[in-house]
Amino acid sequence: MTETTSRMGQRSMASPAREHSEGTVARAIEQQTAKLPSDLFLWAAVGSIGLSAFLQLSGRKEDSNFVGHWAPTFLILGLYNKIVKTVGSDRTENRI
Repeated sequence: MTETTSRMGQRSMASPAREHSEGTVARAIEQQTAKLPSDLFLWAAVGSIGLSAFLQLSGRKEDSNFVGHWAPTFLILGLYNKIVKTVGSDRTENRI
């Protein structure tokens, strides 16, 4: 344990990181999605924005709004994919 000081000057003992591992389902999903290129998620987001714009111009406002909400989801999935590829999701598996 190491001693840390908060902004208010209070001292506390910081405990080491807890040892947890991912479940088998999460690990299997991450192994499969790590095979996808990261830019796939970026292009999916750009495509959903384009499709949303097309639907908006076509007068299908509700459909446009629905499809337009896909872009942030694709970008967050791409970020998660990139993190899993570079850092890994399970610290206990990545130990040397």
